[in-house]
Amino acid sequence: MNGTNYHQYAPPIAAVADIVPESVGHSPLNLFSSDGRIGRLRYLAYTTGASILQGVLMALLTAVLGSTLGFVFIAALYVAGIWFTVVCGIKRCHDLDISGWWCLTLFIPLIVLAFIFVPGSAGSNRYGPPPPPNTPGVKILGLMVPVLGFLLGLVAVALAGFARH
Repeated sequence: MNGTNYHQYAPPIAAVADIVPESVGHSPLNLFSSDGRIGRLRYLAYTTGASILQGVLMALLTAVLGSTLGFVFIAALYVAGIWFTVVCGIKRCHDLDISGWWCLTLFIPLIVLAFIFVPGSAGSNRYGPPPPPNTPGVKILGLMVPVLGFLLGLVAVALAGFARH
């Protein structure tokens, strides 16, 4: 033989790895599908943006169409808003590596806080690769909720103090 050992108990010549490195990728963002994952800030930004858009559209529809005809479109907007919130909740559950059925518990206030403060799975899980990094628009929209909540709280305290005098 020419230097190559073909003995059955010889160590392998090829490179062998016990662990295959995980491919680094991100799950695609599809707003209207429950497949995939979204992180906590994106969840907060999407649901906040959807509720702001829904409020603006409702005000415009009421002003343009009146209360009677506008009511039909407003009802349709409510159904669409609830559907979008459920889709985002399912994706958030997937990021936490739990079943999408857990989004039915979002009516419990402490569960909503867990959806916002508990981080998702670090890498890929059974629902796919991790969500993409947050864009500046998502960060701004996601941080609007705490800032607006704080400002509205200050206004409420100021108005309560003003009403006493």
